Amino acid sequence: MTLPLTGRPRFKLPSVATVGEVVEIRTLLEHPMETGLRKMPNGQPIARDFLASFVAEANGTPVLNVDFRNATSANPYLIFHARISGPTVFRFVWTDEDGRSVDAVAHVDVK
Repeated sequence: MTLPLTGRPRFKLPSVATVGEVVEIRTLLEHPMETGLRKMPNGQPIARDFLASFVAEANGTPVLNVDFRNATSANPYLIFHARISGPTVFRFVWTDEDGRSVDAVAHVDVK
């Protein structure tokens, strides 16, 4: 049995925008991003636990795809921009190396 990701996804973007406006989107997932290279004080290795990717979609169309690597810090914080063409549903999906994922949804209405 595969356990789900337990990190809490957070995001910040406007709830209302005008058509054609470029909005800033900030996302963060609380995740330790353990590389498997560190050891506990007793010498035991800390198991690898690493996010593999992040995908942001707007109304089902990908707007950002990120592949994480070993140099990615814990709690990855991403800032990106998207142009609003109408009422938009954003979906953010973080996936780890074992295929587990967590997602979040945000809505932007138009004025």
